[in-house]
Amino acid sequence: MMMPWGWGMGGGWSGGAFGMIFMLVFWALIIVGIVLVVKWFVEQGRRGSASDAGSESALDILKKRYARGEIGKEEFEAKKRDLL
Repeated sequence: MMMPWGWGMGGGWSGGAFGMIFMLVFWALIIVGIVLVVKWFVEQGRRGSASDAGSESALDILKKRYARGEIGKEEFEAKKRDLL
């Protein structure tokens, strides 16, 4: 006996449009998930490199303050001794 297109052996609808929509939604979720994971890894890499490059030691900051004239030689030497 010939079955109409889309009808399964049990007499019900065996996929067709619903199956196609489900498959498209499934693959869209997979692709979105991959994009989000890649984006997360890229952001983690940027944060790590930015914080490493932007961090200065206390001694470096002290030297810059002395060079700009914000503190005098005596204060610079006293703070340098405290740091070291």
